[in-house]
Amino acid sequence: MSAADSGPVARAGVIGWPVDHSLSPVMHRHWLSVHGIDGRYDRIPVPPDALPAAFDRVRTGELRGFNVTLPHKLAAPALVDIVSDRARRAGSVNTVVRRSDGSLEGDSTDGYGFLESVREIRPDYRPAARPVCLLGAGGAARSIAAVLLDAGCPEVRIVNRSPDRAAALHDHLGDGIRLHDLDAATVAAAGCGLLVNTTSLGMKGQPPMDPALQGALLAPADDTVLVADIVYTPLATALLQAAAARGLATVDGLGMLLHQGRPGFAAWFGVAPAVTAALRQAMLDHLRAG
Repeated sequence: MSAADSGPVARAGVIGWPVDHSLSPVMHRHWLSVHGIDGRYDRIPVPPDALPAAFDRVRTGELRGFNVTLPHKLAAPALVDIVSDRARRAGSVNTVVRRSDGSLEGDSTDGYGFLESVREIRPDYRPAARPVCLLGAGGAARSIAAVLLDAGCPEVRIVNRSPDRAAALHDHLGDGIRLHDLDAATVAAAGCGLLVNTTSLGMKGQPPMDPALQGALLAPADDTVLVADIVYTPLATALLQAAAARGLATVDGLGMLLHQGRPGFAAWFGVAPAVTAALRQAMLDHLRAG
């Protein structure tokens, strides 16, 4: 993706409804400061009935683009001119960029961000080596499953309460997906090299993960299994604590958030940013303060 010149102050942001909770401005403003860029990145509240008008602000060059968060990710593909391959696979768009010809490109960087966060902890991780087990079948699961399958993962096993949602994920992504009920969690996790919670279970303000389910998922894990959770409030979820207590390597949800922001920043502001210890600390400080 490439961004067009839109004046002396490059502007981007994140749209959602509500959007006050988004941590994206903390991340992007950190990068703007580090790289000395005269730019802005703001939260932009956009109700669903105003969504087309928000995209028009990018078409006119007022904004170079924006991130898209709930509830707009599924509606966004219909409002751009070009949908990237990975956004088509994910079935959603979380990053919009105005190209040099004025057209809008929609991308999905969530799966990319997840895989990069895993490789940050384990640089030699190879998706093709072993199956992966995902808890959940929502939008995050679809993005993560798509990027893993495209990277050669032989099988993504979905453990989910809702058979309809799991079936929809299978229909969209194809034969690399295997579906399992909650009571078959141990069977699904057996032989997997990566176990991921893609649900909001364990998040602050949400129901905790059932300890029995957590135990079933971890039961077959050997000491090479990597356990990840996309939740980052709290950073150390009960699942990650239980995995760490068994000596397993873990990946928290903050890394996914940080890495998914890199492609958009590069497109809007012309600099490829890095995920550093200083950035992670800035995000943690904001979380603790909030």
